Amino acid sequence: MSNQILKNYEYHVWANKRVFARLEELPEEILLQEMSDVFPTIHAGLVHIYRVDTVWLSGMKGSSYEQTRELIVTAEEKTKGKSLKQLEAAFSELAETYKAFLNSDADWQATKDFPHPTYGVLHASNEELIQHVVNHGTYHRGNITSMLRQLGHAGVSSDYVFYLYDVNK
Repeated sequence: MSNQILKNYEYHVWANKRVFARLEELPEEILLQEMSDVFPTIHAGLVHIYRVDTVWLSGMKGSSYEQTRELIVTAEEKTKGKSLKQLEAAFSELAETYKAFLNSDADWQATKDFPHPTYGVLHASNEELIQHVVNHGTYHRGNITSMLRQLGHAGVSSDYVFYLYDVNK
């Protein structure tokens, strides 16, 4: 696995932690405050990121279509009605599972078919899917920041350059 793939994933984990740290500074009811945005609540946005991260890791590990569908149900059960701390713990656990996989001897360049329960089969490499996971998380963390601002609270910067500043201290 290339060092850049791991660094990109480490950025994803760092940025998620920054969002959780910011949310911990605010009243927890903010998580469930309904709004008209990409997600109905900030909680729903966090769950979406978690669920998508789970689906693609499942595919990279070689899970079948049915196994992936079952994992979505498990991810929904694991996150439904959970507190911020419980969601953060689920994210942390998933990050550890990702890191173990990223440190495996998987072929990162080889393309293969990944079953997706909604969109069908995707022909891509593990490296491309890690890039997707990182980009997807970035996009939705931006949505969450926008939602916080609409609720009258400052968001948190999770730009990649700030990750670089942080890790290069």
